[in-house]
Amino acid sequence: MTPPARRDGTPDKPEKDETFYISYAKPAKKQNVRLDKRRANAAKNEPHPLDDNWWDDNPQDKTRKTEGIRLQKVLAQAGVASRRHAEAMIDQGRIEVNGKIVNVQGMRVNPNVDIIRVDGERINVNEEHEYFVFNKPRGVHSTMKDELDRTSVGSYLSERTAAGQRLFHVGRLDANTEGLLLLTNDGELANRLMHPKYEVSKTYMATVLGEANNALVKQLKEGIELDDGPAKADYVQIVDVHNGQSIIRVELHEGRKHIVRRMLKEAGFPVQRLVRTKFHTVQLGEMKPGMMRALNSSELASLYKAVGM
Repeated sequence: MTPPARRDGTPDKPEKDETFYISYAKPAKKQNVRLDKRRANAAKNEPHPLDDNWWDDNPQDKTRKTEGIRLQKVLAQAGVASRRHAEAMIDQGRIEVNGKIVNVQGMRVNPNVDIIRVDGERINVNEEHEYFVFNKPRGVHSTMKDELDRTSVGSYLSERTAAGQRLFHVGRLDANTEGLLLLTNDGELANRLMHPKYEVSKTYMATVLGEANNALVKQLKEGIELDDGPAKADYVQIVDVHNGQSIIRVELHEGRKHIVRRMLKEAGFPVQRLVRTKFHTVQLGEMKPGMMRALNSSELASLYKAVGM
C-alpha cells in the first residue's frame, strides 16, 4: 500500500533504497581516553604515585586502615591536647608521623613503633618505654644487682622488678657520689645520651677542701692534664666559701670515670662531697635521697632533641 502523500506531493516516509554501497574509507583510529589517575589507581588497587603524603595508599601503611589507634586519641592520651584540639593541629600541619606531615584525619598509628612529633619535637607515646629520675643516695652502688650483696640501685626497684618491670641506669655514679641518675628501658636513648658524639652536659655540686678563687675557675675551664689526657669544664661557678671549704658548681660533658673528683684533686681541692644535680635539662630539684619520679614530657622531648631522636 502506498503511503498517503503530503501536501507537497512527497510520500510520508521515503521508500527504502535497496542499493548497497561499499565504503573504501580507512577505519577510524582508536581514540586515546585519559582516565583520571586517582580513579585508575584505585581501580587497580595501586598506591597513589603523585602524593608523598598520601599515607592511606602506601602499601607499607595498609594495616593502619584497620589496626592501631587513631592519632587524635594517641595525642590525647599523651597529654598533648584534647582530641578536638589534636584534629585542629593536624589540619594546621603541626603533627608528623615517621618524618611525614599528617594532612588527613583518622590516621591510625602504633604507639610502640611510630615516631610522632608535635611542632618538630618528639613526644613519648610508646607505652612500653618508661623514663625516671632517681636521686641516688651516698653509699649506693650504680648496679641493678650487686654481686657482693651491697646496697645498689636495684635495691630500690625490687617491687618494680618483681612486677616484671626492667629498668637500667644511664651511665654510672660512683658509690660515694650522690644525685641524679636516669633510669629507663629505652636502650637507644640511653646509648645516645652516653655517647661522646652528642656531648650531653652534666652538672655537679662539689664541696671541696680549700677556699676556691678565680684562679681555680680559670684552671678548670682552660683544662687540667690528667693521666688519661686533658679535661676541662664547660662552666664553673664558686657558690660559697666558708671555714676552709668551698662549694663549686661544675658543668661538663666529659664522661670519664671520676672525672670531676680527679680534676679538682689535681687542682689542689680534694672533694669531700659530690652531688650530680642536672643531666642536660633534667634537674634533681627538691627530691630527697632514694626518691624516684617520672620524667615529664618537656624533659623527655629535650633529651630526644639533644641526641637527634
